[in-house]
Amino acid sequence: MKIVVGGVGLVSALGSGVDANIAAMREGRSGIAPSPSILRTGNKIPVGEVALTNDELHRRLNIPIDCHLSRTALLGISAVREAMNDARIPQGLRVGIVSATSVGGMDLTENFFREFIADESRGRLRDVRMHDCGAGTDAIARYCGIEGYRTTISTACSSAANAIMTGARLIRHGVADCVVAGGTDALSAFTLNGFKSLMILDEKPCRPFDESRAGLNLGEGAGYVVLLRGEDAADPYCTLAGYANRNDAYHQTASSADGEGAYLAMSDALAVAGIEPSQVGYINVHGTGTPNNDASEGAAMQRLFGSHIPPFSSTKGFTGHTLAAAGGIEAVFSSLAVKYGLLYPNINFKKPIDGRGPVPVCEFAEGKDIKYVLSNSFGFGGNCSSLVFAK
Repeated sequence: MKIVVGGVGLVSALGSGVDANIAAMREGRSGIAPSPSILRTGNKIPVGEVALTNDELHRRLNIPIDCHLSRTALLGISAVREAMNDARIPQGLRVGIVSATSVGGMDLTENFFREFIADESRGRLRDVRMHDCGAGTDAIARYCGIEGYRTTISTACSSAANAIMTGARLIRHGVADCVVAGGTDALSAFTLNGFKSLMILDEKPCRPFDESRAGLNLGEGAGYVVLLRGEDAADPYCTLAGYANRNDAYHQTASSADGEGAYLAMSDALAVAGIEPSQVGYINVHGTGTPNNDASEGAAMQRLFGSHIPPFSSTKGFTGHTLAAAGGIEAVFSSLAVKYGLLYPNINFKKPIDGRGPVPVCEFAEGKDIKYVLSNSFGFGGNCSSLVFAK
């Protein structure tokens, strides 16, 4: 059975909608900026923040403000609606959703605790009703008219890629005819402070695969693809040809130096797709900009591709690392890369790791003959996932 991507939807720090995101990348314009509003302190931490308040998102989506949805859910609804409209899903199909998130409704939960900590008799309980990760998925389904199977995945930064794999399996096993799959995450003080405690936030715009890389920039957003059987799609972007999830079981937050998990995920995804490494035309790497990730992922690519690493880049210099949403956002970028022959620039790159590491694409290009794209999403705990999209 051929599973295809029939529609795509996206919101990130680059803008709302696929067209706005691609236009920004074509111009080399990053969405990373200092002083996230979520901290309310003026702290100069570079992040990829969506330039819309929750109230503005409610109005744009025509959802009453008194429905009081989490930012994670609102971003997800925005991207899912675009993807479903783009796909023009045929009537009569059983439509399900597999949505990924890490923070859930943390932004609203923080509002509750700001008041509760000051006075235990205060704090609005409506601010915690969307705390659970599944609450956001339920809200997305409700406001996007999805009545079929639904579930939520949270496996750190590989979450949305795993959601897409799960969606494909649901179609293959007859649980659904069509699945909207991807992820959504919003910035929160909890997340920013947590990553700061790990000492992996960069105080400057991130520089994936550069020798001077010093950490990541967090971001927020949502990215979803609509998966269908080939015969049910009007004008598909590409085929989801292969996928794999592997774990190197090396460390709670670090990847192994030899990139074992990344290597296994990539090589097994290519095997499922039935292609050789030499057939890959572009890799959207995980590329967080941390010293550990980029060295590990680079080692895995050199192990798999040898001296012939395909054109690759990290798009996180544009969007920030959107955690559970990253694999969904980058699946959208990958689908567009296959359909339109796009190569995205790895901005802020100047010098390869140790002077001899792999060199990413640094200029936007289109109209390339790209038959296969590999998209990597690697999470904490060694949870490594790779997707293969084919023309």
